[in-house]
Amino acid sequence: MIVKTLNDLIGTDRDVQGPVWASRRFLLAEDGVGFTMTETITKAGSEQVLWYKHHIEANYVIEGEGEVENIATGEIFPLKPGTIYVLDKHEKHRLKSFTSLRLVCVFSPALTGRETHDKDGSYSPPTE
Repeated sequence: MIVKTLNDLIGTDRDVQGPVWASRRFLLAEDGVGFTMTETITKAGSEQVLWYKHHIEANYVIEGEGEVENIATGEIFPLKPGTIYVLDKHEKHRLKSFTSLRLVCVFSPALTGRETHDKDGSYSPPTE
């Protein structure tokens, strides 16, 4: 059984900061469960173009407001607490945070925790 609290992660190598986001990584590949789960917070007024070409990502909004745009289709979906969006077809997307957004995110396959976004907003393919 794995039991962790947010306080267990803060200030460790599982507490990762980007220019407009912070990600607390509860589960990673090394935990052996086959997926990653994070708490991610994005800054109010931020905008990110992301494209997880090698991962499926599900995002559940627990705080804040924003929108996600499917770049290929131009569809825009409002985000507020209680909303989930899933990038099940590896959609390139734009995430706008009107206020600070707090999300629970799940990645499959699991992340190592050392990934960084490439210039196109993606992570490299997972290694075995």
